[in-house]
Amino acid sequence: MNQPSCILLIEDDPAVARSLQEGLRREGYAVAWCSSGADGLRHACEQSPHLIILDIRLPDGSGLDFCRRMRQVGLRQPILMLTVQQEELDKVLGLEMGADDYVTKPYSLRELLSRIRALLRRAYGELSASDAETLYAADLVIDLGRGQVHRGQRLLNLTPTEFRLLAYLARHLGQALSRAQILDAVWGYDADVESERAVNVHVRRLREKVELDPSHPSLILTVPGIGYRLASS
Repeated sequence: MNQPSCILLIEDDPAVARSLQEGLRREGYAVAWCSSGADGLRHACEQSPHLIILDIRLPDGSGLDFCRRMRQVGLRQPILMLTVQQEELDKVLGLEMGADDYVTKPYSLRELLSRIRALLRRAYGELSASDAETLYAADLVIDLGRGQVHRGQRLLNLTPTEFRLLAYLARHLGQALSRAQILDAVWGYDADVESERAVNVHVRRLREKVELDPSHPSLILTVPGIGYRLASS
C-alpha cells in the first residue's frame, strides 16, 4: 500500500496507548486511539482502518463483546486482541467472537509488530498470490483477486483470516491437511498445542458461514488424527 496502513487502537490505559502509538508510528503506521469500546466501534465504522487492536478490558464493556459487534455490523478488517489473561478460555472466546489473533500482556513491541505485519500481509498483500484468480468448492466461488466468496448472488461475510483459510483448503481440494500445515500456511506460526486449537476455532467459525448445516458439515470435513480437508464434490 502506498499510504501508511491505518491502525485503530482501542485501549483505556493512556500510558499504554501513548507508548503503543509512538512505537507504531515510528514503524510508519498511522494510529488512531479510542479509550472506550463504543468510541472505537464508531470510529471503525466511520473511518474503516486497515487493522484494529482491541483490548479485552474496557471501561464500557468487554472487548470480546465489542469484537462480536464489529463483526455483526460487517467490519471485516483484522482484529488483534490484547489480553492479560493466560487462560485458554479467554483466547478461544476472542477467536469465536471474530478476532483474528491475540497477544497476551506483557508483550514486546517486536512481538506485536510481527503479529500486525502478518495480519496486514494476509489481509491485503497475499490474497491473490495464486496463478488462478478464482477457486471453486461445491457451490462456493472464491475470488482471490477481490478477497470475496459468493454462494450464488450472495456475498459471504468472511474475515480475512477466514477467507485465507478457505482459500488454502480450496487450493488443496480433497487433500487431508494437518493443523500444523494449516497453521504454517495461514498464520505463519510454528505449531504448538495451543495454536493448533486456534485452528479448530477458526474452522468452526468458517463452517458456520459456508456450510448449509454447520452441525453436519459436508464441505469442510474433519480427518481424524490429521486435520481437515475440503470435499472435492
